[in-house]
Amino acid sequence: MTDFLRDYQMEAVNKMKNGCILNGGTGSGKSRTGLYYYFKENGGSFVNQEFVPMKNPRNLYIITTAMKRDSHEWDFELANYRMSVHPDKNELYPGQIVVIDSWNNIKKYSEIQRGFFIFDEDRVTGSGAWVKAFQKIAENNNWIILSATPGDCWADYIPVFVANGFYKNKTEFCREHVVYSRFTKYPQIDRYLNIGRLIRLRNSILIDMDFHRHTVQHHIDIGVSYDIPKYKDVMRNRWDPYKDEPIQQASQLCYILRRIVNTDESRVVALMEILEKVPRAIIFYNFDYEREMLLHLFSDDEYIGYEVAEWSGHAHQPVPDTKRWIYLVQYTAGCEGWNCIKTDTIIFFSQNYSYKVTEQACGRIDRLNTPFHDLYFYHLKSRSGIDMAITKALNRKKKFNERKFAGWD
Repeated sequence: MTDFLRDYQMEAVNKMKNGCILNGGTGSGKSRTGLYYYFKENGGSFVNQEFVPMKNPRNLYIITTAMKRDSHEWDFELANYRMSVHPDKNELYPGQIVVIDSWNNIKKYSEIQRGFFIFDEDRVTGSGAWVKAFQKIAENNNWIILSATPGDCWADYIPVFVANGFYKNKTEFCREHVVYSRFTKYPQIDRYLNIGRLIRLRNSILIDMDFHRHTVQHHIDIGVSYDIPKYKDVMRNRWDPYKDEPIQQASQLCYILRRIVNTDESRVVALMEILEKVPRAIIFYNFDYEREMLLHLFSDDEYIGYEVAEWSGHAHQPVPDTKRWIYLVQYTAGCEGWNCIKTDTIIFFSQNYSYKVTEQACGRIDRLNTPFHDLYFYHLKSRSGIDMAITKALNRKKKFNERKFAGWD
């Protein structure tokens, strides 16, 4: 056993196999564990703490988030096994290719053969271009997936089941296991058949890491108000007050209701009260109008002395390294693939529809090596119908359904 791999990680490595999903919570050390599996499979080992190098290792391709690629987090993990993405630094394995790239570029590697792929932060759900590229790669290479949230329903496992050869394609899976609802305008799964086989297949590829955290998460709901007359008027008349036009879709209705709720001044006041107590905080938000509000707030004289940085579709800045800072993160851009052990506080300025996204966001500070025991997560919420409905869905570990909420399902 190495001095930088824990017992539960070694147990997981011994269970792993080609085509498996390494299921470990956020901050559990999946990257290091996945790399050790590759290292071991290619002839490397640590015997009595003595490093034994690999023998003719396969080329290694790590597909991860853009943020994790740009932060060079994987480069640090590679150094533990004396590997590098830079050929001139890869002295032990001069012919080996090591590539770290983002999911956005996965199609570039569709023609690779006889390599080893580590797919980090599972994105292989649905049937889009990423899934097609993943399945083509899986046909000709060895591969594993690292995921903190491997699947909420059986449909999430279809791409991996197909890549493992359990089914020829999605059509065969659906023919054997899916019953569609007869009462919807679009295909919607009503129930699954032969669940026993699905459980056996999932258990054959899902490797759980028995990870016990030393941290304690404290989730604190902060109540805020909202413009009730304006909210009720939109619900009753289905009229967009911002564009002065009728509301045509459920998504448009929910967006407007959330804008009314999220832009209320009381939300900003609540945020300021929290920031009075903490010197360093990460703030998650959803929409551009929230970003503009927050940046305007932090340009005020009251926040002179704070370093403000962000990770969003507009800017990719690192977490500040000063005594007092605020880090703004847009959920979609930065809910996964990076970590921070410099603070014990995350503030959710608004809620996200997805339980998975929220859990991943919490994991940014809940890491194995954090020096904090108690971690604080502040959730700013109103008593509006949409905020309460989102909370209810998240508490049930479900994704909020806009059409159902709007009554247009």
